[in-house]
Amino acid sequence: MTERPSHQANDQPSDPAADQPDAATPTQRRRPPRERFVGDAILFDLAAEAEALEQEPMGERNGHRQITLHRRDTTTIVLFDFEAGGHLLDHAADGNVTVQVLSGELRMRAADQEHVMPAGSLLVLAPGVRHDVRAVTASRMLLTVHLSCADGRC
Repeated sequence: MTERPSHQANDQPSDPAADQPDAATPTQRRRPPRERFVGDAILFDLAAEAEALEQEPMGERNGHRQITLHRRDTTTIVLFDFEAGGHLLDHAADGNVTVQVLSGELRMRAADQEHVMPAGSLLVLAPGVRHDVRAVTASRMLLTVHLSCADGRC
C-alpha cells in the first residue's frame, strides 16, 4: 500500500489550472496529478489533507477550497473545505455521487428535497440529480463521483 504524502499548502483548487503556480506564491504549488494519482493502493490521511487544504488562500471559489485526491478511470474523489456560508451552485453529475460530511454542517438541496447533513452524514445521488451545497458552519466534505459509461462518454 502506498502512503500518499500531503501536498504543499499554497496552491490552486483542483481544476485544469490546479497545477499552475499561484500568482501570490509563484514557487509553491500542489504536486501535479501525474504524481498525486499514482499507485494501486493509496492511503490518505484525510485530517492532514484537510489541514493543508485549510491553509490555502480562499480565492474566488464561493467560500470553499477543494483538491482532487484521486482520479482513475471513471472515479474521482474530491476533498472540500468550506467556510461558513460557502457554497456550490446547482449542478449535476453524469454518474453516481456520494457526499460524506467529515465535519461541520451542510445543507444540500437534491431531488426537490433539502437535506440537513451534520458530520457523519452520507448522501447518495443517482446520475443526473441536480443538487447544490451550502455550509451552515465551517465544514469539510468528501465527494466521490463514479461516472456512468452507458452513453459511451467514458
